[in-house]
Amino acid sequence: MKPVSHLDSYRLQLMADAPPVPDLPMPWDARVARSDGYDLHLVHRWNQAPHVAAFRRQAWTLPQWERRLAELLAGDDVRPVLVSWHGRPVIYTEVYRAARHAVAHCYRARPHDLGLNLAVGELAMTDRGLVRSLLPRLTDALFEADPHCTRIVLEPDVRNTRAIRSFEAGGFVAADEIMLPGKLALLMVCKR
Repeated sequence: MKPVSHLDSYRLQLMADAPPVPDLPMPWDARVARSDGYDLHLVHRWNQAPHVAAFRRQAWTLPQWERRLAELLAGDDVRPVLVSWHGRPVIYTEVYRAARHAVAHCYRARPHDLGLNLAVGELAMTDRGLVRSLLPRLTDALFEADPHCTRIVLEPDVRNTRAIRSFEAGGFVAADEIMLPGKLALLMVCKR
């Protein structure tokens, strides 16, 4: 019988699967966004909205979003997800493996750490407490889906004080300011 090294469990974690799609409790629901049809047009329109474009900087053309979503769906690093509330899509999020993302250059990411980018698509749905209500349910669902995950991170633009307040109210703690491509961000962490 081969001796077991203390590094064996870490080596297993190096082989982290694609990020999970969370199974959310009602009235929430989450599903993978498709790269065509309704999903494509919705994600494109939401990212064009001034309140989203100001911080996400992804006000791309429809063909660019079609390519982006197709690339994400073909890979294992990021899952594009539409989150619905009472059956209505309200939030676009990308669930990603932090160790395979630019944020890994700014903190010691573990292989199963997850990251989130999220945006409330419709301006009329902002300031209703959706994010602060969703985040505890979303983090619980992600921790349940990946038992090896011990941390979930967010990296909002430091100027996005509305989002930062919502993330704090949803259980995330500010860790450090970090430089990411195109923005000075606030690294925020939620631990298991």
